[in-house]
Amino acid sequence: MNLGIIGATGTIGSRIFKEALGRGHKVTAIARDASRIPEDRAGAAWKVGDALDPNSLVEVIGGQDAVICAFSQGKGGDPQKLVQVAHSLLDAFGRRPGLRLLVVGGAGSLEVAPGKTVIDAGMIPQEWIAIPIAARDALAVFRQNTRVPWTYFSPAASIAPGERTGKFRLENDKLVVGADGKSAISCEDFAMAMLDEVEHPLHIGKRFTIGY
Repeated sequence: MNLGIIGATGTIGSRIFKEALGRGHKVTAIARDASRIPEDRAGAAWKVGDALDPNSLVEVIGGQDAVICAFSQGKGGDPQKLVQVAHSLLDAFGRRPGLRLLVVGGAGSLEVAPGKTVIDAGMIPQEWIAIPIAARDALAVFRQNTRVPWTYFSPAASIAPGERTGKFRLENDKLVVGADGKSAISCEDFAMAMLDEVEHPLHIGKRFTIGY
């Protein structure tokens, strides 16, 4: 499969990149900063494209079967870029009819009880709340779109580099909490589940999530 990955140099994007290559996909990695493209390109094609610029995206996503966006606004960046990226992606993909879009999302809008989200429950420190709120608003943008075959994949409440276990649970809009009372997933298992969705689509036009 021809698979594009936006943000392939990030913490999550790099794991998705590695997983995709390991499964034998033909990968085109898309980075907004050319200086971050590695000299050792791991057998993948690398292109420069800005998730905030739909015109630049239209060019680099051509010829792909699916594209994963693992955009990060960066430390200290403007959280509202997440909403801007949602609009930009839908604009670009709207000009590539039928091209699948899969988005690495946020966990703040997941439900901890019917009608009550992680954000509503006050589970996120106030100094960090702007990013989950922006991610929630970005999801709302995707949900209003019926033209692009999008999928929004929310991680568990905690996601960090770790082991690739292949042992996890999936849900739709409900926060996955383990027997230990924690909601967590490794970047490696998240990448595994993302590629499972690429290869066997079950959530087109929907959000889903993961956890142990």
